[in-house]
Amino acid sequence: MTGTRTEFEMTDVVVVESPAKAKTINKYLGDDFTVLASFGHVRDLPPKDGSVRPDENFAMDWQTDERGSRQIAAIAKALKGATNLYLATDPDREGEAISWHVRAALSEKNLLRGIDVHRVTFNEITKSAVKAAMAAPRDLDMPLIEAYLARRALDYLVGFTLSPVLWRKLPGSRSAGRVQSVALRLICEREAEIEVFRPREYWTVASAFTTPAGAGFNARLTHLDGRKLDQFDLNDEASAHAARDLVQSGRFTVRSVEPKRVKRNPAPPFTTSTLQQEASRKLGMGAQATMRAAQQLYEGIDIGGETVGLITYMRTDGVQMAREAISSIRGHIGEAFGQNYVPPQPRVYSTKAKNAQEAHEAIRPTDVTRAPDAMRARLSPEQAKLYELIWKRAMASQMASAELDQVTVELADASGKTVLRATGSIVAFDGFLKLYIEGRDDRSDDDESRMLPAMKAGDVLSGNKATAEQHFTQPPPRYSEASLVKKMEEIGIGRPSTYASILGVLRDRAYVRLDNRRFVPEDRGRLVTAFLTSFFERYVDSGFTASLEEQLDDISGGRADWHDVMAAFWHDFSAAVGQTKDLKISDVIDALDQDLGTHFFPERADGGDPRQCTACGTGRLGLRLGKFGAFIGCSNYPTCQFTRRLVAEDGDSETLKDGMKVLGAAPNGDEVTLRRGPYGLYIQQGEPNPEDKKAKPKRANLPRGVTADTLTLEQALGLLSLPRVVGPHPETGEIIEAGIGRFGPYVKMGAIYGTLDADDDVLTVGLNRAVDSLAKKLASIRNLGVHPKDREPVMVRKGRFGPYIQHGQTVANLPKGTEIDAITLDEAVELLAEKGKPLKPKAGSKAGGRKTAAKSTTKTAKASTKDAASAEPKAAKPKATKATTTRKTAAKTTAPAKRKAAAS
Repeated sequence: MTGTRTEFEMTDVVVVESPAKAKTINKYLGDDFTVLASFGHVRDLPPKDGSVRPDENFAMDWQTDERGSRQIAAIAKALKGATNLYLATDPDREGEAISWHVRAALSEKNLLRGIDVHRVTFNEITKSAVKAAMAAPRDLDMPLIEAYLARRALDYLVGFTLSPVLWRKLPGSRSAGRVQSVALRLICEREAEIEVFRPREYWTVASAFTTPAGAGFNARLTHLDGRKLDQFDLNDEASAHAARDLVQSGRFTVRSVEPKRVKRNPAPPFTTSTLQQEASRKLGMGAQATMRAAQQLYEGIDIGGETVGLITYMRTDGVQMAREAISSIRGHIGEAFGQNYVPPQPRVYSTKAKNAQEAHEAIRPTDVTRAPDAMRARLSPEQAKLYELIWKRAMASQMASAELDQVTVELADASGKTVLRATGSIVAFDGFLKLYIEGRDDRSDDDESRMLPAMKAGDVLSGNKATAEQHFTQPPPRYSEASLVKKMEEIGIGRPSTYASILGVLRDRAYVRLDNRRFVPEDRGRLVTAFLTSFFERYVDSGFTASLEEQLDDISGGRADWHDVMAAFWHDFSAAVGQTKDLKISDVIDALDQDLGTHFFPERADGGDPRQCTACGTGRLGLRLGKFGAFIGCSNYPTCQFTRRLVAEDGDSETLKDGMKVLGAAPNGDEVTLRRGPYGLYIQQGEPNPEDKKAKPKRANLPRGVTADTLTLEQALGLLSLPRVVGPHPETGEIIEAGIGRFGPYVKMGAIYGTLDADDDVLTVGLNRAVDSLAKKLASIRNLGVHPKDREPVMVRKGRFGPYIQHGQTVANLPKGTEIDAITLDEAVELLAEKGKPLKPKAGSKAGGRKTAAKSTTKTAKASTKDAASAEPKAAKPKATKATTTRKTAAKTTAPAKRKAAAS
């Protein structure tokens, strides 16, 4: 810090990322500080070509959006009279970048004169951690910021350079991302492995025995005729049954008993990656849901009138814990379980992260005495489950090793040529297993977990009952969120903080879907991957992407210059893109057809040609590209008009018979059905009443991720009952509802709407998530109070074309240059009276009486009143004596509105 306590006579300013965190930290620091939230990034690259300019040493343009401008204005206002600005955003690369953006935005406006700028970070939101951080500020970490700049420039250049190539050469595709494309390739290649997999038959022989003491156990055949059996040595029923009969007829004794004491050590505390994997395996939580709940636990909950963070920062590569935390955990283990569960020395774990600057403390509870059971009533179900997982893992990481007695027993017949083996284990000391057992992707039976009865060499066994069991090899499993995150971490692509967003983007672009919690590539995703591997193979290669990540780590570690890394990448990448300039659609078709032929045209059961046209019988089916994407077509076109979509709509063509599927009955007895309409699948309760045409049956659309195959009656009834009440807002008391609209799931409080993510379940979304979703929307709205006439709220909102006032269905634009924070209730009421207009134009215009003119005029009116931010253009009322006159007048009316929209 720049001086002593006397420097804080004026209020200094602290900037954090979220409003929840701001409120908590303000309580910790007291009245000497004003704590404000940046609401994440305040600036970003404009989403247009030219925002990163490689020819100018990768100069970058930055743009502050409306929300960012408002936050910068609030920070600037608070800085008046202050002497210090503390940038206390999150302790990772993105947090460092947000602090840099805040400082840069303020500097550009000359608002930092005479103000000292400090960077502070804390790994947990507790009073002691925050106070310690404020007492030890530092400068901004420029190598970390340069790594952010390089990563942002890379993602931008790949997206804005490669995506247009996709749109031109592969119609129907969305876009391509630097890391997302590699993750998509992993999913598609795994699916291709599954499709070409051919199962192999094999048999195993086992037998049940009884010891002299009368205890039973099972053993498996391992040697036959003096030779060790390999997996496929018994590959048909005849050989398996011959081996079974040989075992059945033999008399077996115990040849050896080999006991062995082994230790099993606990896993380290969670990193971002391992938390996402374990939450997926044990709790069934997706990566985005896991990170959202972890963020809420980090920012804190109210305990005895004080908001306290329950866990340390959740974006980390590190597995180490603070010395004080380890000491506290060891003490709690001794109290809760006994001293024999505390190892003699604290366990020390080392991180695998190559960049120490980005490797923070592991995810752990801030106070181990806050046991999960004591916190459960204060947390949502998701938060409670995740907190318990984090708490137990951190505790177990410092507990004593488990000790197991493993026993291997070999049985042999009189010749010694036929041998069976039995294995098992007994937990001699449970150690950390008393509290925590790590989840597993593989749920197969584990022989070593079986208990074996007491035996000794030479014991003669009885009750020999042999069986032969048929098996088939299994294809490699599809990736789950947990296994994909693990694979990405193993090969070194992406970083833990990006995994959740990467998986979310793949689903949002409809490149993949989740089926039984496993990723299945959609045909659109397979086409994109085939295109990229055919023409940009290097840039979707996991090895290349991993080496690029290493270079980014070198930048953040100060070992490389970010301009040099970018120049080397851009030189090769731009050349590769340039080579596709003369690429013909026919070249693309040939490459995709060759790569995906076995997928779209699998072998037929009758041995016939899978590409033979089923319509004309002589044509050859192949991949075609049309205006709206790829499809299957016949080579005899246009004589043969046969076409086939690559994927059935909603993936459920076989599920709906005659366009309908009965799900069951509603509580009132109405039949609940799933139907296919012109706009996709929908749910319907009951049937229309022929006597009352105005009474329509209840209907609901299917949310993303729910298919005809997975939809249950319970889900359907829940969707039909939407919107549902989530609960009252903790600050305003207003009721929050959740529902599904034309743009997807949402939460609503009065006239304020917040959007939900693709993995949010609108039927179960909780109050904390709803409040979080509404927070950003509320940041762009100001409630002035109630109107004196009807006591309805008067609000100021930000629209596409500027701020405006809204009272019910009446709106009025703010005078040019007037800030949202400057308008008063009385001024707003006066503006509504003078300039107020309906939020929506009245339907039905007498002008012209022609459909074309009415449609054009209405469209113009709608465009001008959207967000109620611009003055309504005076639409001419044409006297339509001829159809041509009406159309011309309508066109002239809409043209200025279109030009204005384009300019804005």
